[in-house]
Amino acid sequence: MSNLVRKHILSIAPYEAGRPIEEIKRQLGLKEVVKLASNENPLGVSPKALAAIRKNMPFINRYPDSNGFYLKKRLAKVYNIGEENIVLGNGSDELIDIILKTFVEDDEHILTADFTFLEYSIISKVKNRTVFTVPLKYFRYDLEAIRKKIDSKTKVVFISNPNNPTGTYVTKCELDEFLNDIPRNVIVVLDEAYEAFIDVNDFASGLDYFRKNNVITLKTFSKAYGLAGLRIGFAVADKNFISYMNVARQPFNVNSLAQAAALAAIDDKEFLKKTRKVILDGKRYLYDALKELGLAYVTTEANFILIDVGKDGFEIFNKMLKFGVIVRDMKQYGLKNYIRVTIGTKKENERLIKVLRKVI
Repeated sequence: MSNLVRKHILSIAPYEAGRPIEEIKRQLGLKEVVKLASNENPLGVSPKALAAIRKNMPFINRYPDSNGFYLKKRLAKVYNIGEENIVLGNGSDELIDIILKTFVEDDEHILTADFTFLEYSIISKVKNRTVFTVPLKYFRYDLEAIRKKIDSKTKVVFISNPNNPTGTYVTKCELDEFLNDIPRNVIVVLDEAYEAFIDVNDFASGLDYFRKNNVITLKTFSKAYGLAGLRIGFAVADKNFISYMNVARQPFNVNSLAQAAALAAIDDKEFLKKTRKVILDGKRYLYDALKELGLAYVTTEANFILIDVGKDGFEIFNKMLKFGVIVRDMKQYGLKNYIRVTIGTKKENERLIKVLRKVI
């Protein structure tokens, strides 16, 4: 069978998602399992989004609106941009795929950090594009080093901001300097999946740059809005970029329930406010608890924390599973002594620390 597969596919390790709750219950015979592995919203789904899903369920025999007219219209108003500056996607993963299909020629390459969202590299390699990575500096994107790595064949630079899995961010000053100093034929993709959890004043929003620079900003409803299971996100860019991305995307890439849920969720400000409070309060609790345990961690601006467990993180991950707590091991990222934990509810965070104390 392997003789029928394109040769470059044989060498690619697939993305390893966080383990599902039902799978762990079934395998280990557990009745109660807490999942803190995939940076999902611990409060669940916006009540307004759920109501919208129920209202639209009778109509799923019809194809969805291919252009997402009403959602794009609402997004344009919320973010003060044009509807022509938006393309919808089946999560950020598909938008990354669309960007590569639209802009990167066979002999051009992609540039990103070494410890960042794995899909930048995986999707690029699936498309048989070359990916170069630059080491993080103190767990942060080193934009100066990335700039020096850019050559005549560099087409796209992916920047996760805040970065997954470290939770660190690029400042406005750093991004200004970087964009002013790179060639005009290089596209910079700012992935802002965790932007809703930012609690600093010098964050660089990608929406401030796309009118003057070759910048594409990715946003998602998976994290703060709790719609990970529906897979919906959007990209913001120059209208000419968007027009070409619409050529490359599938016509019905975002289903009707996802569009309806996102349209309702974006106006549920009370739910977003509660979500931010839970994450920020939980972050402070976990910082204090990890210090008591003597464990080092990376200060985060996202809804997760990267923790140095001082030993094999995969071993700690497996031990925690037996107690019904799912975290994310960092083996695939190459961070052997680390685990990444999603910030949960007060009860979930307390259980996490209790189990971590036992296995450490």
